[in-house]
Amino acid sequence: MSQRKNLKGLSRKELEAFFADLGESPYRARQVMVWMYHRWVSDFSLMTDLSKELRGKLGEVAVIRDLKEKGRKTAPDGTVKFLYETARGDAIETVLMRERERTTLCLSSQVGCALACTFCATGKMGFGRNLTAGEMVDQAIQAQKAFPEPEITHAVFMGMGEPFLNYEAVMKAVRLLNAELGLGLGARKITLSTVGILPGIRSLAEEPLQVKLAVSLNAPT
Repeated sequence: MSQRKNLKGLSRKELEAFFADLGESPYRARQVMVWMYHRWVSDFSLMTDLSKELRGKLGEVAVIRDLKEKGRKTAPDGTVKFLYETARGDAIETVLMRERERTTLCLSSQVGCALACTFCATGKMGFGRNLTAGEMVDQAIQAQKAFPEPEITHAVFMGMGEPFLNYEAVMKAVRLLNAELGLGLGARKITLSTVGILPGIRSLAEEPLQVKLAVSLNAPT
């Protein structure tokens, strides 16, 4: 294959189909998801419950891409801002916030933003591209790896970008954050923030997941 497939961000059904194409049991999808999302392992050679032959084959046709941490700032209250670099070389920010028994991760959904809201620093950057579901979920993985304790309890899509202008990928990331074989966050502990993209709000209202909605309202008064 000329290009290896990134497995991070694929749904369980997509992973099962991937392994079926390799002539492997769909059960392999579950095993790899546990390694990726529960054990934070990206190296196939370390996935010891897979056969040596399968690990070698995966190394040839697939990859599990990680974001690279390029910087980190910690505020006096313990809030941590991460700067990550994607495989394409884009810079994105993720923020880890702690308060008593709650640890919240603020996730980016785009590189920059096209809306150019005057109250938002990201809007001054302009729009780069939409992030993939894997890149969004990996923000949570990398932040949790950096600070294993306490566990992340909440996720909010309030970082760089407008989530409802990247709706399909954001909802795919939400499902992985919520899934038992993903990060296992309760749906009601996941919030999507929008400046008021009505088609996205209507679509979210029809989703079976009971995620929360936040609308960003700003005015000079």
